[in-house]
Amino acid sequence: MGYIQHKSEESVEDYLETILVLSKQLPVVRSIDIANELEYSKPSVSVAMKNLRGKGYITVSSEGYIVLTEEGKKLASDTYERHTLISQWLVELGVSPETASADACRIEHDLSQESFDALKRHIRG
Repeated sequence: MGYIQHKSEESVEDYLETILVLSKQLPVVRSIDIANELEYSKPSVSVAMKNLRGKGYITVSSEGYIVLTEEGKKLASDTYERHTLISQWLVELGVSPETASADACRIEHDLSQESFDALKRHIRG
C-alpha cells in the first residue's frame, strides 16, 4: 500500500471515530461539530463528508445531520476500540494521558489485527 493511500485510510478512520464519539456526546452531529473537534477547516470537512458518503460510511440528512451507516459504525467502533485500549495501556505504563492519546492515534492505524488481538489478550489477561 502506498503512503498516500495509507494516509487516506487513516483520515477516513479518524473522521469516522470522531463522528462516533460526537454522536455519544451530542444529540446530532454536523460538519461544524467535526471541524471544531478536529480543528479542521469547514471546507476540508465538507470534502471529507462527501468522500465518506460516497464510500457508504455515512448518511447526511437534509438538515445536515451526519449519521454512521452500519459499515461506518463498524469501522469507527473498531478504530475507537484500538485507540481506547492502546491509550489506556500506555497510561498504565506511566505515559501522560495526552501523550498516550496522541501515540494511540498513530499506532491504531498501523498495528496489524493479529498484533492488536495479541495485545488485547495480554492486557485483558
